[in-house]
Amino acid sequence: MNEDILIKSDIKLKQDISSTKKTRRNQQTLAEPVSLHGIGLHTGKQVTMTMKPANPGFGIRFQRIDLPEKPIVKADVDFVVDTSRGTTIEFNGARISTIEHTMAALVGLGVDNLLIEVDGPEIPILDGSSSLFMDAIESAGILEQEAQHIIYSIDSNIHFYDPVKNVEMLAIPSAEYQITTLIDFNSPVLGTQHATLKHLSEFRREIGPCRTFCFLHELEYLLDTNLIKGGDLSNAIVVVDKIVGQEELNRLAKIFNKQKIEVKQEGILNNVQLHFTNEPARHKLLDVIGDLSLIGHSINAHIIASRPGHASNVEFAKKIKQYIKKNKHLSDIPQYDPSQQAIYDSSHIQKVLPHKFPFLFVDKIIELSDNHVVGIKNVTFNEHFFQGHFPGNPVMPGVLQIEALAQTGGILALNNITDPENYDTYFLKIDKVRFKNVVRPGDTLILKMELLNPIRRGICEMRATAYVGNKLVTEAELVAQLVRKDKK
Repeated sequence: MNEDILIKSDIKLKQDISSTKKTRRNQQTLAEPVSLHGIGLHTGKQVTMTMKPANPGFGIRFQRIDLPEKPIVKADVDFVVDTSRGTTIEFNGARISTIEHTMAALVGLGVDNLLIEVDGPEIPILDGSSSLFMDAIESAGILEQEAQHIIYSIDSNIHFYDPVKNVEMLAIPSAEYQITTLIDFNSPVLGTQHATLKHLSEFRREIGPCRTFCFLHELEYLLDTNLIKGGDLSNAIVVVDKIVGQEELNRLAKIFNKQKIEVKQEGILNNVQLHFTNEPARHKLLDVIGDLSLIGHSINAHIIASRPGHASNVEFAKKIKQYIKKNKHLSDIPQYDPSQQAIYDSSHIQKVLPHKFPFLFVDKIIELSDNHVVGIKNVTFNEHFFQGHFPGNPVMPGVLQIEALAQTGGILALNNITDPENYDTYFLKIDKVRFKNVVRPGDTLILKMELLNPIRRGICEMRATAYVGNKLVTEAELVAQLVRKDKK
């Protein structure tokens, strides 16, 4: 997919100005679909997941293809519903569990846009790390898209503290996305461990292969209560934190279909060989990356996490997202740089929308995400409507400004479905219209549409604003409906 999309946050924080080690990049997706098959750790169900390329600005979304209507849930912290044994998201009847290792792999390899089809309720655990997900991604190939990947920098510390769990997390302004994790389980086996990721380029080698871990007493409880139906000694490090008799080791060997289980001198079951002496701390870092990706925006910050877990990671992600929303006023007015390459040019827009000359009022799209779009209309004296509309004092008709906004909104609505070629967009209602200033030949009309609510049952509620430079000229609220062409 070669379409351009510039994915941007709801706010415009200070963009990255970094050292020579840090470089800007474009958005990326997969060159072709790739599938993985395995068992869900907690459900014990066999599941196949297929990662498919997606348009720029699409983000990461999961689709439950085993459910009626095949509902889709966006990988976003607002949709997290459970963090007890991993990170679970749900929306519109679609629930997906244990997504954190997949999300970490996508961040680590710089994949921005994917549709992940899943035929079950949980992502397969595989080997308990991000390694096999990264292998699959690399086997499919990573495709660069013609749209810039934007990284936002925080400009003040963001702090989170849970006094009950004694968890503390801090985001400090930084020119890089860096993470430091510290763990302390009061275990003589693990001791106090820390791990650091100085640059995402190190993730593939230093963090991605690090597997999940649990203590033996946790494993015994989970087994006795039938909570890890897909558990296997090949997908977790088991820390032995108590004296274990041979009878118990024989029982575990029988449960996991192993000939022999023994405790190594460092207090680890002989199920796996540690990749690093601090592999548990590194895996906690992996989980932090996966969970914080649900903020929905890449950020530059140094994250310091002491005793993190999925619940605290998600709460911290919500706090960072709230910080972003709080500063929304910094970028209410979209900025237009004519020298910047368009995401969609007029030829592509004509393929997406049914409008053609002389009724196509969007020249290009310069921003596009799952909840907003910015289009450009260059107003010239050669417009056909100026011949009869105030010919001696040419002013762009307000109704055509609304039409231009509506067409821009159509681009946004269609970008949120997987088969836009099978749909048309019809506007149902226009409300709260205000014309603030006149638009004349020579003006460049900046058209911004924002979703007011998630799209449900094909209904799109949007806030419309149009600018000339920094001057608001038109605003309204529009409601549209997506209708399949075969159901008209």
